[in-house]
Amino acid sequence: MTTMVMNRASDKLQTARFVSLLPLAGAITLALFLLMRFMISTQFEIPEPEDHVVFDINPVIKELPLHIREAIPERMKDVTPPPPPPRVSKQTAQRPDETIAALTIPDLNPQRIQPKNLSFIFVDRDAQPIIKIEPIYPPRAIDQGREGTCKGMFDVSAIGRPYNISVTCSSSLFVRASTRAIEKWKYNPKIIDGKAVVRRGVATSFSFNIKD
Repeated sequence: MTTMVMNRASDKLQTARFVSLLPLAGAITLALFLLMRFMISTQFEIPEPEDHVVFDINPVIKELPLHIREAIPERMKDVTPPPPPPRVSKQTAQRPDETIAALTIPDLNPQRIQPKNLSFIFVDRDAQPIIKIEPIYPPRAIDQGREGTCKGMFDVSAIGRPYNISVTCSSSLFVRASTRAIEKWKYNPKIIDGKAVVRRGVATSFSFNIKD
């Protein structure tokens, strides 16, 4: 019984609150409606054009007068022509007055020359150098201040070219320069019995010194 009385009392209280809030809800709804109407009326208002704009599809192009500038050529300066070249007189060659002595040709009798009287002597000789080029000082050795000596051993072919070249140096920096120098040498070949033969065991030496 007590519970039912309390429920009825709470229902009456809620009803009284709902009735009291109705005027406030109506006022808020009316204010929102007026605000939306004001915003709609101001946002979609199309302004009227102030000026009347006219577009011409075929405009008329005005022709401007041409201004022609007369160019006055400058007066050329007087140039003095160069003097004429000197005349060269032709000289005629004169014949020599000296007489040329007549040449006397000895009388050679073929019968006097006999094969028995002819003799050929073949002289043996060793290989003789014709061209000897000094080796180029290696730039790397110059930068390092290196000095040294080299000994080379090679053979000379029958046409006078060095081959089988072997070089030993105090520093490996000089081996390549010494070998290239020997490769460029040229010899008269060794002669034995009138024939060119190979000359073996030719020795040479180089000294590399930095000059002050």
